[in-house]
Amino acid sequence: MGEALVTDTALDAQGLTLSWDGQSLVTRDISLAVRAGQIVCLVGKSGCGKTTILHALAGLTAPLEGRVFLHGEDVTGVPGRVSYMLQKDLLLPHLTVQDNVCLPLVIAGEDKASAREKAAPLFARFGLEGSERRWPTQLSGGMRQRAAFMRTYLMGNDVVLLDEPFSALDAITRSELRTWYGAMSRELGLASVMITHDVDEAALMADRVYVLVGDPAAGVPTQVGTQIEVTRVTEGDFSLTEEFLEAKRAITAALAG
Repeated sequence: MGEALVTDTALDAQGLTLSWDGQSLVTRDISLAVRAGQIVCLVGKSGCGKTTILHALAGLTAPLEGRVFLHGEDVTGVPGRVSYMLQKDLLLPHLTVQDNVCLPLVIAGEDKASAREKAAPLFARFGLEGSERRWPTQLSGGMRQRAAFMRTYLMGNDVVLLDEPFSALDAITRSELRTWYGAMSRELGLASVMITHDVDEAALMADRVYVLVGDPAAGVPTQVGTQIEVTRVTEGDFSLTEEFLEAKRAITAALAG
């Protein structure tokens, strides 16, 4: 393990070179950082290495080169230190919503009654008040995703990795949840790293966007990152602002190479 960093960054990845099989390069020299209350988006075409990067940040795979730091502590290759939410909600159909969201606490060793008590005040904040005793099949797609977010939050980590969390939702629900998650994550001080294929989504939600594109000089399918800072506007509809359009143009241009 490397030495701890003195930093106010929640998650800091430095010089990650990654492979899915220990030999074939997927990404090369990727560095990214996210602070509490920030949302960082990874954007790129399918197969460009976004999920591989997320796995490295989660400690599920060790990089060939580079380190991952969590609040300054070297956690390279160490799983279980961040919260990870997949694209599908993965709610268990035989459990109520209440018991689904409490699963991380129960798995961690808390008894069911204590876990339910701890989760109870959060249902209103996550827009699920009154749904505690429903079954997952009785929820809309948006409510199921809110329940998945709540379960992820109850893992107890302030760094959250999100793998296309809105892609399976209809356009109206997707728009509502983007706004909701952006406001809630900043309120709770979460540091979020999110994968998306949607340029509008990245421009709308992110404080910083990393665009992954191929490096033709490398001769192998490695990737290099382009970093785009998004100037956020808190008043009015951000999607109607020049700042949003500027971010969208910059992301699109980076993807085009």
